[in-house]
Amino acid sequence: MDVMDLERKPTILILGAGYGGMVTANQLTKELGHNEVNVTLVNKHDYHYQTTWLHEPAAGTMEPDKTRMKISDVLDTSKINFIEDSVVSINREDKQVELENKGSVDYDYLVVALGAQAETFGVPGVYEYAYHKWTVNGAREIKDHIEYQFSRYHNNEDMRNGDLTFVVAGAGFTGMEFIGELTERVPKLCEKYDVPREKIKMYVIEAAPTALPGFDPELVEYAMNLLENRGVEFKINMPISEVHEHGVTLKDGTEINTNTVVWATGVRGNPIIEEAGFESNRARVKVDKDLRAPDHEDVFIIGDCSLVINEEADRPYPPTAQIAMQQAVTCAKNLRALIKGGDLEEFTPDIKGTVASLGGKEAIGIVGNKKLFGTSANFMKKMIDNRYLWILGGPGLVMKKGKNPF
Repeated sequence: MDVMDLERKPTILILGAGYGGMVTANQLTKELGHNEVNVTLVNKHDYHYQTTWLHEPAAGTMEPDKTRMKISDVLDTSKINFIEDSVVSINREDKQVELENKGSVDYDYLVVALGAQAETFGVPGVYEYAYHKWTVNGAREIKDHIEYQFSRYHNNEDMRNGDLTFVVAGAGFTGMEFIGELTERVPKLCEKYDVPREKIKMYVIEAAPTALPGFDPELVEYAMNLLENRGVEFKINMPISEVHEHGVTLKDGTEINTNTVVWATGVRGNPIIEEAGFESNRARVKVDKDLRAPDHEDVFIIGDCSLVINEEADRPYPPTAQIAMQQAVTCAKNLRALIKGGDLEEFTPDIKGTVASLGGKEAIGIVGNKKLFGTSANFMKKMIDNRYLWILGGPGLVMKKGKNPF
């Protein structure tokens, strides 16, 4: 194929290899032939990772490498051009994306799936003193830090009261799943390092009036009772006013001394969204029904950077992996329609269920209209995780990376 052929084909540029970006790239190989379009995927690492699994390696109950997979092992790189680099900026007028190391890349159609970063809600000290990076390397850092706190117990006479105190900021899904895994890990660490169990303190601090805001109250009560029985103390309806070097200060003036603050209060979109000039709220763009940015016929925004309103509840859908994957399928179909002709589809989320793990074989969830508790919810959680692997890479990827639901 000569250079002129390459230049005549439209270029689809996908930014980010999270759930949305990976599924979009995969679907495009099915929707469009290699002779019809150039597809380029940009990601800062050469691997994709399961964001929804990161609470496990962060607590030390799963090896971090279990969560990740090489992009070239999953996507057909003979059909998709992969560039390992970081996105610096988006130039909407010139239809170019500037990369950190490899210059600029032109596009005809852009798919922004850049993921998210921690939302601090203006609380000072989060970036300086809290563990807030929900990435593979961020999970490694949390795990190593927690184990270090245990390892120094008998070797440091000056250990402060907070050295074996662990604070989780946020009682949403990430915070509850992480603390659930940590309660499973703590007894093993106590045994390994000869630390008395009563020396360990674990807190979950939530600004909202309830843990797991918006979730079924009966399931929330089950989760809180379970975790309290494992030694977790909840402080609900109690915002954190500051994170500092030696702990956190709560809105009522309470000080909790700790070396370990894990920030899990929610996310905002990627700041590149704001820097590029898209109209947004917390770096999330309220996209049109077909997932394009308003007033942009050539830009799709999906995943954590997009905002989709649940019209029944009159509030945004949460930025979940489930929705990002569904958006990716619609996005790929709409790109096909733009290139080959046809009507664009409107995106409507199809929420099949919501399940949260609580450590060990415990979980809670709703699938359809059915509430699930304990081992049955845990089984469903792992089946959901495996389903994504199946969508992305078929049975081979499930065999290699999947979870045993039993």
